Amino acid sequence: MAGGGARTLRARWLGQVRYRDALSLQKALFSGGEEHLLLLEHPHVYTLGVRAKTEHILCDPASVGAELERADRGGDVTYHGPGQLVGYPILNVPAGSGAIPAHVERIEELVIKVLTDFGLQNAGHVKGYPGVWVDPEGREPRKICAIGVRVDRGRSMHGFAINVDPDLSMFEHIVPCGLVGKKVTSLAAEGEKASMRQVVERVIAHSAEVFGQPGCETQLSSWWRHGLAIAPFPKGGRAIERRLAAAGVDASAAVPFASRKPDWVRVKAHMGPEFLQLKRVMRDRSLVTVCEEAGCPNIFECWADGTATFMINGERCTRACGFCLVDTSHPLPIDPEEPEHVADAVERMGLAHAVVTAVARDDLPDGGAHAFAETIEAVHRRCPGTAVEVLIPDCKGDPEALAEIFTARPDVLNHNIETVLRLQRAVRPSASYARSLAVLARAKAAGLVTKSGMILGLGEEPAEVRGALADLRAVGVDIVTLGQYLRPSAAHLPVARWWRPEEFEQLAEAGGAMGFAHVQASPLTRSSYHAKAAAAAAATI
Repeated sequence: MAGGGARTLRARWLGQVRYRDALSLQKALFSGGEEHLLLLEHPHVYTLGVRAKTEHILCDPASVGAELERADRGGDVTYHGPGQLVGYPILNVPAGSGAIPAHVERIEELVIKVLTDFGLQNAGHVKGYPGVWVDPEGREPRKICAIGVRVDRGRSMHGFAINVDPDLSMFEHIVPCGLVGKKVTSLAAEGEKASMRQVVERVIAHSAEVFGQPGCETQLSSWWRHGLAIAPFPKGGRAIERRLAAAGVDASAAVPFASRKPDWVRVKAHMGPEFLQLKRVMRDRSLVTVCEEAGCPNIFECWADGTATFMINGERCTRACGFCLVDTSHPLPIDPEEPEHVADAVERMGLAHAVVTAVARDDLPDGGAHAFAETIEAVHRRCPGTAVEVLIPDCKGDPEALAEIFTARPDVLNHNIETVLRLQRAVRPSASYARSLAVLARAKAAGLVTKSGMILGLGEEPAEVRGALADLRAVGVDIVTLGQYLRPSAAHLPVARWWRPEEFEQLAEAGGAMGFAHVQASPLTRSSYHAKAAAAAAATI
């Protein structure tokens, strides 16, 4: 049995994830104490273990459409790509001699059980060679699963890669695992028909027993096959229904758009003098607030209290998520004076806590990161007593772009995961659950206070929300917000149901038990709601 006591294994099928994002996510989970099994596919990538020899790379990876990444696992060079199931068991491993070989043997046992389920009876070990092989005692054993792990301070990282039906020609450009003359095969090449979904399900079915866990808490990404980025959200019509159906949501059972909202999600407009004054400041400086653009229900309360969220990088977003009202027409050039305009407005309003967010700008090489850094620096320079919170897009996961924001040292780094894993592709098709977790993991590793949030009512189940909260906490998120989704128009995602106030209270209690410094959960909660109080709570941890 794996060490660390009787912990439930959190199994996640993440879909297709870039290697660099998966590595950042692994490192964050590795630093915790819970047990995880990440299952995913990578886009074409060659990875170098700590003992890799560069002469075992036989081509320029870019020439065959692959990335090249270094890893801190054992072993030589290997290939990952579509059609290959990669598993990363992040577990507590018993101390003592023989612990690492025993951990590898458990992984091999898991893989062999799965292969046997699909009729491959002749899978096993080849003495002196790691991994799982087909016909290991024959004249030409064929490798079907590579294994490379790292174990440090009683925790494991990395794991296995089962060839389900990848492009085997990609292995011809390297010396796989440094083994000259050894053949590589797959389930498909061996004549065994199995879909990725079927293989994932069998891995999860065996994993708790093999790794000595009492059970699996499982969440799966949609099985809709596509790449990392797909078409923007289709506004209206049956396209919405098809996308939701692929994620297991029946749009025909949703709340009708014209139906009356429950009393607990209805707000009254109170446009007092403070609200009107703040609106004048915004217009005088040609600034945009997400409060207005996203139709936030708390705009009157927050503005009357002298707080607001500034939106930089223009008013037009390049992504068009299914829940958002922000304009998605062709983006305009960045205003170089915008950071100073924001800082000037913050100074004029005397804010103690300023929130800065932005539309996604995938048209820019850095995803808009430079403007965030300049705005943080401008506010800190003009208003040294003001805390700056940023709500950032994922900047396509670019480590250098994200590092520029982190180096500017915002007081709170917020990046919203928005919804549960199963609904990610239906709700925000150009984003990624794993990438968002990786962004938050990178921010935490940079020493920042981190924050994330979700909108509820899109078809998620309470257990899925708790699972997402556990994932956020596992990568070190300090603050989380949970609020009810309000449909901006009939062309947007429908409301699957209204979450009741007491349900939000239960989620807040669950989040508190997980160790979040602050959980803001109520029907009308949005990302910036009570942001100052949340930041103060996080500052005390």
